[in-house]
This record gives sequence, structure tokens and C-alpha cells, in this order.
Amino acid sequence: MREWQVKRRERTRQLIELGGLVAKANLVELTGDDRAVMLGMLVEAAATLRGDRRETQLQLWRRRGQRAFAHEPNARPSEPFSTIDIYPSSKEFGS
Repeated sequence: MREWQVKRRERTRQLIELGGLVAKANLVELTGDDRAVMLGMLVEAAATLRGDRRETQLQLWRRRGQRAFAHEPNARPSEPFSTIDIYPSSKEFGS
């Protein structure tokens, strides 16, 4: 297989996996499949990462994501994550 074909295949796999994350977060249903809303959310997240709270926000999002991945084996595909699984406790906000 040629190098460009391997890179294309790797890129395709990455895009499919990223789309899977959007689905796991239940964003398609929660936004009514409004792609402008989803892009706006991602642009907002990118802006947050450019700010001075970057490391704090990355840590918070990483913990939420880890909890969501940990919850995955117990959830049925039709069953979205509950707010208990995804949203932080007051400890995560430093309260």
C-alpha cells in the first residue's frame, strides 16, 4: 500500500472515531442534529482552550470523559449517559 493511502486510511479512521465521540456524548439528539450548534460548541471549547484557564479546563473535561468511557460498558446504545455520569460534583469546581 502506498504511503498516501496509509495516511488517508489513518485520517478516515480518526474522523470516524471523532464522530463516535459526538454520538457517545449524545450531541446529535440533544441538538436536534443541528450542525451549526455542534460546531459552535466546538468553537467555544477551542476559545476556552486558548484562554488562561486552559489546564484547569482540560483536567475537568478529561475527568468527565474518563467517567463517560468508564460508564460505556454498562449503557445500552439507546440509553444516553445520565447527568450523574457526566456532570461534575461540586469538588470538581473547587467548591
